[in-house]
Amino acid sequence: MRYFLSLAILFLSLISCSTDKEMMNLTGTVKGLKKGTLLLQKFEDTVLVTVDSLIVDGSSNFSFSEKIESPEIYYLYVQLKDGTLRDDRITFFAENGELNIKTNLKNFGSAAVVTGSENDKVLREYLKLKNRYVIKNLGLIEERLKLGNKVTDSSALKIDQKQRALLSSKYLATINFAINHKDNEVAPYLVLSEVYDSNIKYLDTVYSSLSPKIKDSKYGKELESFIINRKKTDTIL
Repeated sequence: MRYFLSLAILFLSLISCSTDKEMMNLTGTVKGLKKGTLLLQKFEDTVLVTVDSLIVDGSSNFSFSEKIESPEIYYLYVQLKDGTLRDDRITFFAENGELNIKTNLKNFGSAAVVTGSENDKVLREYLKLKNRYVIKNLGLIEERLKLGNKVTDSSALKIDQKQRALLSSKYLATINFAINHKDNEVAPYLVLSEVYDSNIKYLDTVYSSLSPKIKDSKYGKELESFIINRKKTDTIL
């Protein structure tokens, strides 16, 4: 009897573990949030939809469970008790497994720390890379503003050339980053969201480098369709 009971417990444990891995179990804390509503959202086609919500009343801890068919971008919004929807949001790469988000109400979006998602970890690495280009571009904008009335066609042209070169460098860096992370779903996502208008040969290069699993993912399929449509459009033009 004990033998069969042990087998039953083991079987139930295995089922539980399997179920946990097939769901995104998102937990977290929003320090300073006592009353309000947390909204878990994602895009369906071009519409942002709420897939789940949680009323916060006293505890700043939260949890959501959601089956993720294929890793993709999700958003976490906070609606205050008076109905005000905060402008900032937490963007993260959702995938099945145990995820955790820690943040605070004052800096809801910028202070967020996401753990448990490999794709999100890679996405954060890319955002650091992207930020370096943003800072350099801001420096060029500041350079132009400092010229004020002294700006000439020649000086403006030089700054424009620097900005175009910087943009090209950012695009190539993004393409290389995607290729270097070809085994993550974030790779086709970055192409679609950051460099969709680059030369079609670069898009082809990234797509060709993707593993079969990533090609079959949500963003892998979207990238394939996008490339096919781009080729049709480019041919017409």
